[in-house]
Amino acid sequence: MEDDSAWERAINAAVKSAPLSPFSAPKTLTLDGAVKSSTGRLPSSALFDRFPSLEELSIAGARLSSLGGLPRLPALRRLSLPDNRLSGADSLAAVAESCGGTIRHLDLGNNRFAKVEELAPLAPIQVESLDLYQCPVTKVKEYREKVFALIPSLKYLDGADVEGNDRVETDEEEDEDEEDEEGDEEEVEGGEEGEEEGEEEDGEGGEGDEEDGEEEEGDDEEEGDEVEDEDGEAEDNEPDSGAHEKSKVTNGSKESTGSTLPSKRKRDTKDDAEGDN
Repeated sequence: MEDDSAWERAINAAVKSAPLSPFSAPKTLTLDGAVKSSTGRLPSSALFDRFPSLEELSIAGARLSSLGGLPRLPALRRLSLPDNRLSGADSLAAVAESCGGTIRHLDLGNNRFAKVEELAPLAPIQVESLDLYQCPVTKVKEYREKVFALIPSLKYLDGADVEGNDRVETDEEEDEDEEDEEGDEEEVEGGEEGEEEGEEEDGEGGEGDEEDGEEEEGDDEEEGDEVEDEDGEAEDNEPDSGAHEKSKVTNGSKESTGSTLPSKRKRDTKDDAEGDN
């Protein structure tokens, strides 16, 4: 009962964080490390009855040693049970009974399967990808050849095909990569356009500098003309030394004439007076 309460709390928390389907039921349920089972068994199947459309279930590190009571999950395509204590054909028989008609990916890595024969319940179902990394069975001689021979539908074992080639990406993963590449290309193109625009702006700035230089030269010429005009005005404003001296001479003659005129008049008057006598 204590285990069931812990599983129920873990499931409710996982449901809150899981994306909902159009029917308000999650298609993915992740319970990794949420519960450390004290019995080595799964909780009551009733806790999973409300997830008939579940497509992915992950229960890692729960100390499971048995899959007895695994509920029927008619839509399940991916089951991940790594880092547990599973072993024996009975555990895999429960998988085949629960979701054998739909299961395509099964992760049993780091469990206790030690013999190829333990995998026999998987032979009649259509599992395409099986992970047994870090299980003792991987050390069996010709392990890969024997497992591929046992499970005809198998395409990938521990991430590689029968010839040892790594698993190819799915169409969805390839589409995501293409979108990422397109985004990178757009960023590069945007950067190049920005650089070209910057170069064009720099070129326009250079033309502006040349125009500024021409304007400055014109300003310098105008300033030079103004300086010359000012010098000319200064020269015009300076008194003409020659004229000044001429004025003095003229004034002098006037003064001289003015001073001699009375004497002449006196002499004329005196002559007139003598003539009268």
